[in-house]
Amino acid sequence: MDERDASVRIAAFAFLREKVRMYGDLLPRVELARGFNYDGQRVPLLGPQGIFKPALLPDVPLSITTVPEVEGRQRPYEDEVGSDGLLAYRYRGTDPRHHDNVALRRAYERQAPLVYFHGIAPGWYAAVFPVYVVADDQRSLTFTIQADEPAMMSPGSGRGESDLARRRYVTRVMQQRIHQARFRATVLLAYRVRCTICRLHDHPELLDAAHILPDGHPRGEPIVPNGLALCKLHHAAFDANLMGVRPDHVIEVKRRLLEEIDGPMLLHGLQGFDGQTITVPRRTELRPNREFLEERYELFRAAS
Repeated sequence: MDERDASVRIAAFAFLREKVRMYGDLLPRVELARGFNYDGQRVPLLGPQGIFKPALLPDVPLSITTVPEVEGRQRPYEDEVGSDGLLAYRYRGTDPRHHDNVALRRAYERQAPLVYFHGIAPGWYAAVFPVYVVADDQRSLTFTIQADEPAMMSPGSGRGESDLARRRYVTRVMQQRIHQARFRATVLLAYRVRCTICRLHDHPELLDAAHILPDGHPRGEPIVPNGLALCKLHHAAFDANLMGVRPDHVIEVKRRLLEEIDGPMLLHGLQGFDGQTITVPRRTELRPNREFLEERYELFRAAS
């Protein structure tokens, strides 16, 4: 891998780190397709095909993508993480000599670091980087992919037993991040990308998916009926039991907080929502589970 190629990849990873800092693990496709400027040229990070090489790179792809699931439509390629903690990434088509497959084979031979974009929902992706192609099986038309820690990015290395063990672990962590990102995406989309309390909308970088029943609870599954779309302020207040939601969707603010006198943020950001009603998804099956709200509301009352 030449110096320019390596420099473009480093710039791409720096761009993605900034986007993850801004948006979390859920990145809008429009930002990724727009990409960044390098030496006066635009470098998009993904394109219409799963194996993507921007024009600026000579012969090795920059990214690979698994498209999001769309209800009622089958994915063109069923990429999957197996029980061994490795991602099976399907060839494009059935010809091992297709130019995209040949290009990804070069990434394997040179151990070039790539970006893996996993489609979470239409228009939204989780980015994992760096990832490496660690095997190429032309019989099953499959490349094997492993993730690695950013600090270990070193083209041409990573084939030792300790490297493979570390990458297997990092790949499993990648799976967990993708599951978390999927929960956030499905909740935000169900609530039309707006806070259920204050209605802040179209700023996904300021919105979270809050669990009604928390992780670790026997019924605390990452499903939309166990989620609320909340801005970061109201998520923190909800988790701290400063703000609760009754089973009839009415908001309650902790009495002690209502009695405090402070600046406009407390007045308008928290106190003003006491007695208001949250917005809920249009589809009945996506609305908050009443039993979950009842149990969480009892926790709020006990904390108050």
